[in-house]
Amino acid sequence: MQTTPSDTTGTVLVIGACGQLGFELTHELRQLYGPANVIAADVRPPKQAELQQEGPFELLDVLDRDRLYALVQQYRPKQIYHLAALLSATAEKDPKFGWKLNMDGLLNVLDAAVEYKVAQVYWPSSIAVFGPDTPRDHTPQLTIMNPNTVYGISKLAGEQWCEWYHKKYGLDVRSLRYPGLIGYKSLPGGGTTDYAVDIYHKAIAGQSYECFLKEDTYLPMMYMPDALKATIDLMHAPADQIKVRSSYNLGAMSFSPAEITASIQRHFPDFEVTYRPDSRQQIADSWPKSIDDSQAERDWGWQPQYNLDKMTDDMLLHLQPEPARA
Repeated sequence: MQTTPSDTTGTVLVIGACGQLGFELTHELRQLYGPANVIAADVRPPKQAELQQEGPFELLDVLDRDRLYALVQQYRPKQIYHLAALLSATAEKDPKFGWKLNMDGLLNVLDAAVEYKVAQVYWPSSIAVFGPDTPRDHTPQLTIMNPNTVYGISKLAGEQWCEWYHKKYGLDVRSLRYPGLIGYKSLPGGGTTDYAVDIYHKAIAGQSYECFLKEDTYLPMMYMPDALKATIDLMHAPADQIKVRSSYNLGAMSFSPAEITASIQRHFPDFEVTYRPDSRQQIADSWPKSIDDSQAERDWGWQPQYNLDKMTDDMLLHLQPEPARA
């Protein structure tokens, strides 16, 4: 039988809790399991006051193996969500550190989980594991994977390590290949899909937006509520339903900068976007246009709830200044 914090008195440790995904996931987990049972950890103090006000917060550099082991020994978590990473565009600027953080950090967490018998580990992968020779339309679960970014290479290697730890030690490690994530609660941290968050902020501010991708560049995307639901649903699924121990394909919608612009212009008809592709265009051109996530649907019932226009409506609602939302 699967063991989760909902049926034990154990705690949950979220590493990388100050990031775009980590901040929102920490809040969701605290709603589920109680604030005191979810330990937020990051390499720097949080800019988001809620992380410390709602529940415990610990400073942690995941490359500091001794500090990590001390925290796991102290809190004895039943689940670890390891989200700390250097994202695609940022890792290309500092490739050696990107590799070190993304790989050594993961191995430190996996080793700690084995050492202290942590029931479950969650580690996110990405569509960056695919490459220029991967089928770009409805990219299948099993396919050619030849990433050409440091981020993608580290994520593909990480998938194989997760699968190896499951086979070697029986560690219940689970993973999702996230598409671009879009949310209103925090800003992204250096990814190729960041434009799809920034563009909403510019529209709300009454400014034009200069996009770093071409207007017809299609990429898989996901609204943050769907990403949170998928993550928690995966972790709550019985272990015998988890057939993929590398990482599951995960999809929701695919759109281009021109299409998200049109969706925003339903609310702001005068909103203008110009296009000035930079180095991130080459990264985007090597990634899928759309994702086949039928394996996740079959194994644990994954179904997204948001399309582009529904996401746009919700994003703009939440980003409006408070008086306008009355």
